[in-house]
Amino acid sequence: MKQELKKILIVSRSFYPENSPRAFRTTELVKEFARQGHKVTLLTHKQDDLHSEFEKEHGVTIKDMGPLLFRDIDASKGGGISRLFKKVLRRGLYQLFQYPDIQLMWKVRNALKNEDGYNLLITIAVPHPIHWGTALVWKQNGTIADTWVADCGDPFMFSNLDSFGKMFYFKYFEKAFCRKADYISVPMEAAKEGYYPEFRHKIEAVPQGFRFDEIEIDKEIEPDNDVPTFAYAGGLFPDGRDPRPFLDFLSGLDREYKFIIYTMDKYLVSPYVDKSVGKIELRDYIPRPELLRTLNSMDFLVNFENASSLMMPSKLIDYYLTGRPVLSVKSNTVNSEQLTEFLEGDYNGKHKFDGVDQFRIENVCEQFLTLSARNEIV
Repeated sequence: MKQELKKILIVSRSFYPENSPRAFRTTELVKEFARQGHKVTLLTHKQDDLHSEFEKEHGVTIKDMGPLLFRDIDASKGGGISRLFKKVLRRGLYQLFQYPDIQLMWKVRNALKNEDGYNLLITIAVPHPIHWGTALVWKQNGTIADTWVADCGDPFMFSNLDSFGKMFYFKYFEKAFCRKADYISVPMEAAKEGYYPEFRHKIEAVPQGFRFDEIEIDKEIEPDNDVPTFAYAGGLFPDGRDPRPFLDFLSGLDREYKFIIYTMDKYLVSPYVDKSVGKIELRDYIPRPELLRTLNSMDFLVNFENASSLMMPSKLIDYYLTGRPVLSVKSNTVNSEQLTEFLEGDYNGKHKFDGVDQFRIENVCEQFLTLSARNEIV
């Protein structure tokens, strides 16, 4: 049965052309809802020079929530005591106040005071102050929207991505938005364990959405590389997707290969680049269409698994779209036998993709619309 057309408001800090999972989440939802004929409004940090053309092309309305008044502290410049002081101050402000992200709570609250009459409101985190600001103005049976879905990429209070735990008082912010939202969407069923038990009945698994036919890739062409060439693209961090055990093992191999890493987290990889004498290469992010075509030319791709089962890297679907075999590496361990097989062209141990249709953006949008319809019935 075809869904009736809705008036949809999406609130997100991250959006095109930013290259991040949350920006991609927002952008694909906006485009697909609009493609289906829904009236879509996005509240974000608007860049007129880029987003005006996007509005015309996709038939959406983009509103500006306004810039942050206070910026993050740049701890990359300077040296010695000055740099150390900046790093400590930056960490302290984030730990105690979620600065600078906390400013979004007020930006969102003020912006939503001027919005009403929507069928569906989707707020997208990270950062979670997007949800907190919504909770400040949200009222059940209020005028902003009939249904509010708070979309979460990663847990907040129970996140294990950071070696520093969250300050106890932030649980009141998290519980406030969980209490008020009609639904909380997470990327996978296991992620429900990252939230307070009293709210898990509200949580729905809605995976990252991809348009499978948007980028043309010839999966039939076999790579033609002089040496085994493989790549990784995405974020890296200690105690999570830590590449160092894998890089330590690679650095000790007496054979030719080329490992290309696309990441912004260069500090974990840089020490290995010079030591490898050209075998390990570090590159900046490139636009997604270009990245997928580049990954298609690799012999295989590497996935560093999350330490937590509460998260699933969205890059796996991008990997699936390239058609290349994937070597999945567990956190802090290296399967030397499997890696050797891949380097010799034996991909029998490749990652198996199951249920990929759930990641089609058409199906993801359908899930959000179903939540909206379900809430109307209730």
